[in-house]
Amino acid sequence: MNETRGVRCFPPFAAKPRQAYGYLAATSHRADSYNAPMTSPPASAEDLFHRSTRLLQEGDRAGAEAALREALRLRPDLAEAHANLGWLLERDRPEEAETHYRHAIALQPWQIPIRLNFGAMLARRKRFAEAESAYRRALAIDPDAPDAWSNLGVLLASTKRERDAEQCYRAALAAEPDHRKARFNLAYLLLRQGRFEEGWDCLEAREPAVRLAHHLAFPQWQGEPLDGKSVLIGFEGGYGDMIQFCRYAELLKQAGAARVSVLCHPGLRGLFTTLRGADDAFAFDAALPDLGWDYWTLPLSLPLRFGTQRDSMPARLPYLSADPQRVRRWAEIIGERDGFLRVGLVWKGNARHENDADRSLPSLAALAPLAAVPGVRCFSLQKGAGEEEAAAPNPPLPLIDLGAQLGDFADTAAALMQLDLLVTVDTAAAHLAGALGRPCWVLLPDYQPDWRWLTDTDTSPWYPQVMRLFRQKAAGDWDATIAEVAAALHAFVRPQGR
Repeated sequence: MNETRGVRCFPPFAAKPRQAYGYLAATSHRADSYNAPMTSPPASAEDLFHRSTRLLQEGDRAGAEAALREALRLRPDLAEAHANLGWLLERDRPEEAETHYRHAIALQPWQIPIRLNFGAMLARRKRFAEAESAYRRALAIDPDAPDAWSNLGVLLASTKRERDAEQCYRAALAAEPDHRKARFNLAYLLLRQGRFEEGWDCLEAREPAVRLAHHLAFPQWQGEPLDGKSVLIGFEGGYGDMIQFCRYAELLKQAGAARVSVLCHPGLRGLFTTLRGADDAFAFDAALPDLGWDYWTLPLSLPLRFGTQRDSMPARLPYLSADPQRVRRWAEIIGERDGFLRVGLVWKGNARHENDADRSLPSLAALAPLAAVPGVRCFSLQKGAGEEEAAAPNPPLPLIDLGAQLGDFADTAAALMQLDLLVTVDTAAAHLAGALGRPCWVLLPDYQPDWRWLTDTDTSPWYPQVMRLFRQKAAGDWDATIAEVAAALHAFVRPQGR
């Protein structure tokens, strides 16, 4: 979720709710405090605090930590140093971080940013009651604090108190109508509920559009007539976001665009040369050619521009295809069919994703019940985290490891064409299978499931007829979910005579 955390420096392109603050930025009062000559007097605690802020801005976390510890040696009562040290230690040393947060709050109990940071840390550790208390105490200090309302909303939405969460987001926006994080968080909630009209509009509060505008000399498309015009779909979010929403290239063409191009991650460029409605695809790590586009747009802005509702989703599948030459190559790699149902497996997503601990399986071993289904042969399509499990000499379940031979998403697409079913956690592989029109079963976490899967449904209107959703019944309980998948797999095998 998207909590407010002080000064956020250089956040990635993201499409997840956010929380507030980060480290507390120092207000410099000495222009020479960062580069004092060796002959200058020893640095004061305040100077060290300012130095730590500069080091944080430069990404030097170790240097910042050392500066803060030295500042606290000189001045144990420097609340801001305790608060920032707590923020630095959250990820790897949460117990020590909590100690510093509590010191900071005791020293400056009126400081709302410190309480919000502390609450955000407690929420990530799933200490929900304590996190809620931290946020409500911040609101007791300032009942109109939009960051506190937004953070409380994130917490309530995460614990399925969505009506109360919505009230919190709207309270934040009443206090500060331009509060981007609260509006984005409201979008996440509305879209998950299928309230698309307001949800798509609120989603425009996300950050990537502001960034991309600085790099392109032509205007962002706001719905102007496209007859004879050229449009560049920019990149944002992860691979899955791009695969899911670049389907709108076809609608741009239908609206009259003469040329539609896609700017994408390097690993998607080969795949996107097959995207229906797109004329060309360019990787963002290479120089863009001078094609003189008339407009640019972001993929997640296109549902708003086209007024997408549940009954008007552009869901004609497939809208991506596998390269025939690669399909032949992967047919040789996987071999001729032998009567078994071929099931691809992906059990981990990107470890940098903020909800990855909940959306990914703890290990490949969790999927062992699927390999035990008679008539099933399992293939690993895992890349990145978890890939080593499939490549081990004795993996925890019998499977054929394809991961090392997958060079990019075009390879994965070709491999999927050789399989009968993909079983995957919520990651880009699910969107790829859906976009190809391949059968896909997606395992969804109970905690913070992504908005695009809606609620209370076991299918996806984005990928009709090919996608089935298996939702956790309780947070962290993958065993029951996988047992449900195994039972469904038994039923899936039988009609096919295997």
